[in-house]
Amino acid sequence: MRLRILGCALLVLLAAPRLQAHAFAPALLELRETAAERYDAHWRSALLRVRGAALTPVWPAGCVHTVTATAVTDDALQQSGQLHCPGGLVGRELGVDGLARSGSTVILRVQFADGGSVQTLLDARTSRHTLARAAAGPVAPRYFGLGVEHLLLGFDHVLLVLAFMLLIRGARRLAGVITAFTLGHSLTLGLAVLGFIGVPQALTEFAIAISLLLLATLLVRPGGAPAPAARAAPWRLALVIGLLHGLGFAGALAQIGLPEAAVAPALLAFNLGIEAGQLGLIAALLALTAALRPLRARLPRAPAALPAYAIGICAGYWSIERAVALVS
Repeated sequence: MRLRILGCALLVLLAAPRLQAHAFAPALLELRETAAERYDAHWRSALLRVRGAALTPVWPAGCVHTVTATAVTDDALQQSGQLHCPGGLVGRELGVDGLARSGSTVILRVQFADGGSVQTLLDARTSRHTLARAAAGPVAPRYFGLGVEHLLLGFDHVLLVLAFMLLIRGARRLAGVITAFTLGHSLTLGLAVLGFIGVPQALTEFAIAISLLLLATLLVRPGGAPAPAARAAPWRLALVIGLLHGLGFAGALAQIGLPEAAVAPALLAFNLGIEAGQLGLIAALLALTAALRPLRARLPRAPAALPAYAIGICAGYWSIERAVALVS
């Protein structure tokens, strides 16, 4: 049974040393040249992170950084300051400490006074970058990759797709549900990024966790009877949940930032990257199911509700964690 086979993947998630819904919680380190050897420096990082895994910008040797303002929003720490670098930044190394432990990524963006710019991604493998005066490169491939990464490294999004696969029987019905979910999150992602709607990120993340908890309860069915939501119009449920997740995607994209001269291509590429990650995940899970089918008779018989309880445990943990963050 697909429930029992895919339950193994959930146990791996539960055994992970860090139970984080968003390993991809991008920070932003942005510098704008205001005069010779002087830069406005802006640093933004998420408040929700692994305990003891704070991110710290590392300035080039010989540069002097002064913090001028610090603010805490509902989901991020923001610092503004001034950076004085004798000789300028070109050829100098910038970086961020703490990336390996946090599992986060950082968007590094530098805007020079002559209009040139540099933008790159720092992560656990590449936590330092030597600046060169060059264009950032094509927008679409970069934001497409960020969309794929956000989907696959956001465990709550992964579990949501898995829950839909367990809840809906039949390829045609599953395709309809995934399409409704896609329409929902594409709509709110676009509206939020373009500034037509705005919801506090902490509230959005709490609602996403609650929606996952709801799906987990629908998976626990006495005697294996179809859940009412799955029997009636599951696409409606998927559409509503998609609207919530779109706000979550928009929050991630807001932290990354959009290039002012290419907002539409970057937004489209990010959304297409999310879809590619989603379809790739479904294909991988279906392939895993097919590969394990011949071994089903030899595998220990696991409780049919095991995946539902595993999803519920994760969702319950995230709900409590995010509720605490919301009220504090």
